Amino acid sequence: MNKKNFWKSGHKPTLFGSFLYFDISFMIWGMIGPLAVVIANDYPMDPVQKANLVALPILGGSLLRLVLGFMSDYIGPKLTGQIGMLVTIIPLLLGWLWVDSLEHLYVVALLLGVAGASFAAALPLASQWYPKEHQGLAMGIAGAGNSGTVLATLFANRIAQHFGSWEAVFGLAILPILTVFILFSIFARNSPHRPAPKSLSQYASVLKQRDAWVFCAFYCVTFGGFVGLSNYLTIFFNTQYGLSAVHAADFATVCVIAGSFFRPVGGFLSDRIGGSRMLMYLYAGAGIMLAGIAFLPPLTVVVVLLFVGMMCLGAGNGSVFQLVPQRFGNEIGLMTGIVGAAGGIGGYFLPLILGHLYKSTGSYMPGFISLSLITFCAFTLVIIMQLKWRNSWMQRSATVTDEAVNRIGELNA
Repeated sequence: MNKKNFWKSGHKPTLFGSFLYFDISFMIWGMIGPLAVVIANDYPMDPVQKANLVALPILGGSLLRLVLGFMSDYIGPKLTGQIGMLVTIIPLLLGWLWVDSLEHLYVVALLLGVAGASFAAALPLASQWYPKEHQGLAMGIAGAGNSGTVLATLFANRIAQHFGSWEAVFGLAILPILTVFILFSIFARNSPHRPAPKSLSQYASVLKQRDAWVFCAFYCVTFGGFVGLSNYLTIFFNTQYGLSAVHAADFATVCVIAGSFFRPVGGFLSDRIGGSRMLMYLYAGAGIMLAGIAFLPPLTVVVVLLFVGMMCLGAGNGSVFQLVPQRFGNEIGLMTGIVGAAGGIGGYFLPLILGHLYKSTGSYMPGFISLSLITFCAFTLVIIMQLKWRNSWMQRSATVTDEAVNRIGELNA
């Protein structure tokens, strides 16, 4: 397997369109995280209220991923993505023109979840064009659209400062989502190999399988950790280290970059050494980094620890979705929604854990210790499951891939 074979094995315009859709949607999904510090100037909030505000878009995304996953299977991921982008404009308009209370903000934050649900359409759209031996890299490239979070942390507070209004950020975000809607409509195509829709009873049967819940647990930690920290880090840097809204978001951006751009690396390396083995290394790395952060070291040190920790979590996202299509290839649309929803639930609870424990103890140490322990639990689980999978579907998948490579070699000869 080589890079040339990968680019010839699928549909590059669709991969590009999926990335753009996911990227701009993630930017919009992650806007409230960095803006929370600025919004607090208009609507004063305690630590728990701030945590609720930045967690609600993640909750909305986790719930709507199930809906968009179902739609992707039935009406196709391209049309689902187009609908998702148009619906995303609604909370942007509300945030720009309607909000005049904290309760209104909560409504807008929850509705922004439709942008986060883009995951359930963008990844199946790209994945269905590529064979199993290239799933990790294909899903990693499309999934690298979570780099949109970088755009949110880098520019949201600067735009709010420039215009003297955080509401303007919501209004201006309508322009890029419309631009991407046009490009996506032009370039993206449904794969001719898209699996036929399954009945509701077949969908229910997927949830009866233990492996579906195991993947949910894995992604709850990797993606939940990434997106939860991405939305909360601006508050963390502002509260713990006294940084301004813009500077706190800048430091958050540095950490988010690691998680975003290492997702394809995680998928690529998982193609080479195996997703379960890669996850084992990544969970260990993330757990150690989170334990170090719990001691609240100087700013420079904590940024390094967060950078490496987020890198491990981001790469872990790619590793999980190197495994999912191999195990649930015929239900990839539904499983993307289910597993993605689990990741969103993890991201929803992470800010709440940090916010509640900070309010009750006055320190972030208990919160980060809790996150580290959760990560090491995932590390233990992946070791157990790896031993079981070697004698079941993982062995069959490897056999099929070897046979395909041998057939290609015979044809070339």
